[in-house]
Amino acid sequence: MKILHLISGGDVGGAKTHVLSLLEGLNRTETVHLICFTEGEFAEDARKLGIPTTVIEGSNLIRIGKRILSMIVHDGYQVIHCHGARANMIGMLLRKKANVPLISTVHSDYRLDYLGRHFAALTYGNINKIALRHFNAWIGVSGGMTDLLISRGFDPQRIYTIYNGVDFSAQTVTTTREEYLESIGLKIEKDSVVFGIAARISPVKDMATLIRAFAEAVKQCPNIRLAIAGEGEQEAEIRALAAELCPEGTVCFAGWINDVDNFYHALDVNVLTSLSETFPYALTEGARMHCATIASEVGGVPYLIDDELNGLLFPAKDVQKLASHMIFMAENPEQRIAMGEALYEKTKKEFSLDAMISKQKTIYETIIRRYQRPKKMRDGVVICGAYGKGNCGDNAILNAIVEQLHNIDPDLPITALSRDTRETRQCAHINAVYTFHMLKIGRLMRRSKLYISGGGTLMQDATSTRSLLYYLYSIRQAAKNGCRVMLYGCGIGPISRPRNRERTRKVLNRYADIISVRDLYSQDTLRELEVTKPEIHLNADPALLIDPYKIGNPYAYLHRCGISEDKRYMMLSVRPWPGFEEKIGAFASAAEYAYRAYGLIPILYAMEPSKDEAAAKAVAAKLHCPYLILNAGINGGEVLSLIQRMSLVVSMRLHTLIFASGQNVPMVGVVYDPKVSGFLDYLEQELYLPLQEVTAASLDDLIDTALAEESFATINLLRLRGLAAENGTLAARLLK
Repeated sequence: MKILHLISGGDVGGAKTHVLSLLEGLNRTETVHLICFTEGEFAEDARKLGIPTTVIEGSNLIRIGKRILSMIVHDGYQVIHCHGARANMIGMLLRKKANVPLISTVHSDYRLDYLGRHFAALTYGNINKIALRHFNAWIGVSGGMTDLLISRGFDPQRIYTIYNGVDFSAQTVTTTREEYLESIGLKIEKDSVVFGIAARISPVKDMATLIRAFAEAVKQCPNIRLAIAGEGEQEAEIRALAAELCPEGTVCFAGWINDVDNFYHALDVNVLTSLSETFPYALTEGARMHCATIASEVGGVPYLIDDELNGLLFPAKDVQKLASHMIFMAENPEQRIAMGEALYEKTKKEFSLDAMISKQKTIYETIIRRYQRPKKMRDGVVICGAYGKGNCGDNAILNAIVEQLHNIDPDLPITALSRDTRETRQCAHINAVYTFHMLKIGRLMRRSKLYISGGGTLMQDATSTRSLLYYLYSIRQAAKNGCRVMLYGCGIGPISRPRNRERTRKVLNRYADIISVRDLYSQDTLRELEVTKPEIHLNADPALLIDPYKIGNPYAYLHRCGISEDKRYMMLSVRPWPGFEEKIGAFASAAEYAYRAYGLIPILYAMEPSKDEAAAKAVAAKLHCPYLILNAGINGGEVLSLIQRMSLVVSMRLHTLIFASGQNVPMVGVVYDPKVSGFLDYLEQELYLPLQEVTAASLDDLIDTALAEESFATINLLRLRGLAAENGTLAARLLK
């Protein structure tokens, strides 16, 4: 591959380290060329590393653009990769004429890049905001940055994530800790615990919070010291604050340092207090030297720091929390050392320089392939379901469908229809269109090849005739606009009203190509409706295929939920439904029984918080044992990682039972709708009872049975997962 990188050339800190280490690695196997717009240390360091570098200075953008275009044409570069505001602006001007994909790595929150510099924010900042929208792809230097870009409307299918990599192959420690600290102006005793930070002294790094927290901590721990390495526009202000609040000789300012190995080797605890970060080198460089770490919980930091396991996190600007963490680190040397070692091991395994370079090559190959994808008249998939309503179960099914479609074609454009497009984009990392934006949906259908109606039980009138009519209308419009139509691993029924039954029969017989259902009840419902024209397949729910470890950070999620590793839990998932209020006492009694008899702490789980939270709180109000009330997040990975930790699940919610079966967790069902018993019958799972028959004694008996028996048969689970995978095979047929 031939890649052209553009950067201003005045960059320092993490962005400089990232670009130079990346280009040095890529240069071993690929053709890379770096263009800087300023002669200086950046360009000099690049040349020393053997990176082909050209400096184009001046303010004539037309001349600069022509020179870069001539290089692209002459040398055949396949990608333009930009870093920073000036490079992004010039890249935007080149986009159409260059006729190659244009990429920008977003190293930091571009809205905060010029924090405290009002004129620069007004000019360069706003130009950068506009320029970024014109790129073919974006790279976020952490999962947090990727989520931020998605939340601001960037196309999720054109955003890639890469983490800053660190070279573990060599360390250059040339002096003792005492000698080094003395050289930067900090004297220590044998029992001193040294905290340190290496960062630009600017508002976004929020060193005022660090100084205030240190001033509180040193009152209780007079043996602690603080070393600050860096320069910046706030330096005088931070120096004055330290002189005012901290005892003399406890804080030193080392200025800008290049010898990072000796600096981090001299620290006991590495600290970061930023208001915004992507994936800071300051943490991985410290981890490389086995430093314990305290950091603000922003951006991509939680992807590296597992709170209380390999470091400590605190809310940005929270002085008291940071101070308490500093006191803990000072007073607990064994835990401090253990955290430093744990962070070193994780960083070495997951965030090495080689891993970063390999991932970047894969990203280039994907972007080039997608850029060259033939501009077909029809391409892509539209997915319609009950999305964007805050229901984690529906979002989990969407995750599963998207993963299966990407197994068919990793470059397939996918768009979901959603009530909340931001929620859906964040959940599934695909595009989303508002459910009732009919003109946009029509244009989308005319460009797409396959229309999927999927995600739970859409074809039913138990809750609403209006929703049934919408889904039937959408199927009809998709077919009339030339899409193939598939109902994907869904539930069907109940459909009780005669007029609705007639409508459903006509639409499905005329416009559906394939219907795959997830249970016997749905299959029987189609037979009763006399739906015979489409292919009908009895498969299984696609959510059975979800792997929680492919979505997000399960450890961090469980920690945020308050789940302890040394305790056992049961999940109770209820929902408001006619007859539920009379059974609140029975549910509470069963939860108390599970705690007394088996030591299971009840978790009252609201799968759809807007509906279920009040019901969960009603049960919790009658509990006298410890409990947690948790609301579902937006993606299936979170609920699945939680269910994996359960010893038992008792649920009215069908999705919770589906997830429990997929994770082989003992479960008890409470049936409020035939779809619940239909699914459990298909599983050959007999531990359920109708809502109207619920009593404390009957639930206690089912709990005893569920915990006494072996969990869901593995052979049956594998069979169902195989059937769930068949949904993807059927979709592949329609996409050919």
